[in-house]
Amino acid sequence: MNPPFAGLRLVLVAPVDDAELAHNGLVRRALERLGADLLHVDPEHAPLVERLVRRSLDRRLASALEQHGPEIILVAGAGIVPAEVVEHLRRNGGGRWVQLLGDAVPDPAGALREAMVYDDVFAGTSGYLAVLQRQGIRHGHYLAVGCDPSVHKPLRARGPFRANVVFAGSATSRRERLLGELVEFGLALWGPGWRRTALKDYCRGELPNTEDFVRAYAGATVGVNVHRYGPETRGSDTTGVNRRTFEIAAIGVPQVVDARGDLPRNFEDGSEVLVYETPEQLKGQVKRAIQEDKYRERLAHNARQRAIRQHTYMHRMADLLSALTGRAVRHSGDAAAGAP
Repeated sequence: MNPPFAGLRLVLVAPVDDAELAHNGLVRRALERLGADLLHVDPEHAPLVERLVRRSLDRRLASALEQHGPEIILVAGAGIVPAEVVEHLRRNGGGRWVQLLGDAVPDPAGALREAMVYDDVFAGTSGYLAVLQRQGIRHGHYLAVGCDPSVHKPLRARGPFRANVVFAGSATSRRERLLGELVEFGLALWGPGWRRTALKDYCRGELPNTEDFVRAYAGATVGVNVHRYGPETRGSDTTGVNRRTFEIAAIGVPQVVDARGDLPRNFEDGSEVLVYETPEQLKGQVKRAIQEDKYRERLAHNARQRAIRQHTYMHRMADLLSALTGRAVRHSGDAAAGAP
């Protein structure tokens, strides 16, 4: 049986690494597994020949469009391709330009200018879509971020990767304030910046790659999720659900996560995740999860099944391509999800 989008010519413009930008590589793999005839342009890592001749991104993109003749040009992220370059290449014809954004838009004003030059914008935050709509932009779509169960999966963790309560991510003042409430439970922190905070004694490493991120959470009795911005951050968008939410779920660890506007459409509080709004609630939810073994196991099982069933990059990219092409795709459990 052919993949649902076999032969669909697509250019993916996305920076990829094995840390902060690893999700773009998982998006690429999902598109390929769905059958897309894909050409990847990494704006930050050009092939050797193009580096030698110092070829600019706009020239690289023009060459890719001429070579591949794509039906869709998918740009992953904001500030990746200058708006004037997108406008110029669109005027010259060839393909539908689509922007794929994550759960947060750091520069809404700049992103808004970019959104105007795309044919479609998919974003993992309903708050940003509301901004687009207030500006009269009607080509925005909600598409949550996701996970890859072949990467984000249960692992047996030993040594420094075993801990009662784990948070993996960059240090911020908000995270420091909230996670400081959990030191009595056996807190382990992973990620950049923690050794420069008051919680430096609880930092176990910097997490240089995706594998270590997975091992850090896989070794937790309880995984804690603190979004970078919260309601106390003036002007911030607190609707989007971050990648960590879906990744912890797929890893199969009970998760305590801060409340987000879009969270109820992705996970159910009390049966799949435990939600908090205040430091006191965070402490209470973590204590409950640690003390109630069977309840904790049920949370982890339910969240992992939900992630595999609905929230993988295969699901996300199938939904995106369906919306763009009109081809209906029936999701079929693990096979559609890309689970191992």
